[in-house]
Amino acid sequence: MPHRVPFLRAACAALVMVLFAGIASAQTGRVGGTVKDEGGQPIKGATITAENPNASPNSFTATTDDKGRFSIIGLRSGGWTFTAQAPGFASESGKANVQTIGAPNPPMTFTLKKGGAGPASALGGTTPKELQAELTAADQLYNGQKWDDAIAAYKAILTKTPALSMINLQIAAAYRNKKEYDNAIGAYNDLLKSDPNNEKAKIGIGMTNLEKGDLAAAEDALQKAAESQSPTREVFYNLGEVKFAKGQADEAAKWFQKAADSDATWEKPLFKLALVQLNKGDKDGTIKALEKEIAVDPTSQEAAQAKAVIEQLKK
Repeated sequence: MPHRVPFLRAACAALVMVLFAGIASAQTGRVGGTVKDEGGQPIKGATITAENPNASPNSFTATTDDKGRFSIIGLRSGGWTFTAQAPGFASESGKANVQTIGAPNPPMTFTLKKGGAGPASALGGTTPKELQAELTAADQLYNGQKWDDAIAAYKAILTKTPALSMINLQIAAAYRNKKEYDNAIGAYNDLLKSDPNNEKAKIGIGMTNLEKGDLAAAEDALQKAAESQSPTREVFYNLGEVKFAKGQADEAAKWFQKAADSDATWEKPLFKLALVQLNKGDKDGTIKALEKEIAVDPTSQEAAQAKAVIEQLKK
């Protein structure tokens, strides 16, 4: 098809243009809340992790004060996953769509149930204030791309407070940024030792293998996660990413669609479905897929990107 090359070039140029425009206009927001036990009592020294793979920085941590309160500042707009964890309690996760303008983000409340890893003394004598300071310092090293220093800082915290095994996610992320993929997989496996069903670690192993270039291992890890009892939208989406990397566009579309079906408000898989059509050189199909994305949330940054691409393709 002689029109395919200029079509692809125009679409890719439009994508680059709107993506950079979105980055340039990015603002940050704040999310706060409380962590309590089942009796309604505040939990002091709980750790809250905020994650968004599409943001930069893509992870933040905070700890609760004497009244169980926490606050995280600097979040980019979009969907974030928040996980609260405390020694002696099972962790709890929740999702929130963070806004950076307009009304404040509503407070989040976590109610943790007894039965997690270890007793409350697992804080190892570290006070919540000290732990917060150490986590903040480690996050600053990570956000400054001082990967070795950040890894050392996170490991030091984990040595003193082994119950906070979620820190392995940050360690793994730092190793991935260093392209030390085997070490990253090792960190994910360390988390799975204490939390065998941690889906973030399972997805991380799959995506690390993808970055490593081991498509077979990546596909195997994510396929197993997809066949688990309660796979999430992220598992479906990332399995689609692997299929797409393998050149299996139709298979990729199937998993992206499953991700979209799992959450009708999630725009990310809809955008990938548009890219599948783009990869096929299907201009009309690309436009239709982008229009579906816009319909989900016409005011979002992703919708603005999709509109710009459609405008370029229709020229």
